[in-house]
Amino acid sequence: MQKTTLRQNVTNAQRQWYVVDAAGQNLGRLSTQIATVLRGKHRVDFTPHVDGGDYVVVLNADKVAVTGKKEEDKMYYRHSGYLGNLKSATLKAVRARDPKRILEESVKGMLAKNKLRKGQMRRLMLVVGDTNPYEAQKPQPLPNLAVN
Repeated sequence: MQKTTLRQNVTNAQRQWYVVDAAGQNLGRLSTQIATVLRGKHRVDFTPHVDGGDYVVVLNADKVAVTGKKEEDKMYYRHSGYLGNLKSATLKAVRARDPKRILEESVKGMLAKNKLRKGQMRRLMLVVGDTNPYEAQKPQPLPNLAVN
């Protein structure tokens, strides 16, 4: 019996495609599952310093649910870089203007804050509506990962 540790590198990463329907699902719980798959923590050969995650296609990204009064109370901020130009908007206003931003910022905040995050976010495909433009990649349903 050979006792070696599985180590992943980008050349032997066989990336899968997963699809999930976000309609009616809670924002935080869905974001943690997506972040886990994008990072590759669900894989047996997970290596923290290697970007070996999978692709995730999220359908109905505009219909993600939030609980309580977050629709009016949760704020999103952006800054232009000039003095005094901090813009703020509620979740309700962001949903009307750019509904993909809600899930995008939620997942981005759950990924590691290093050079790997940019590549991991490229593998997140957010779709408004229920038609999947990535059907040619034959995505599988997102596995139900145990979130502690």
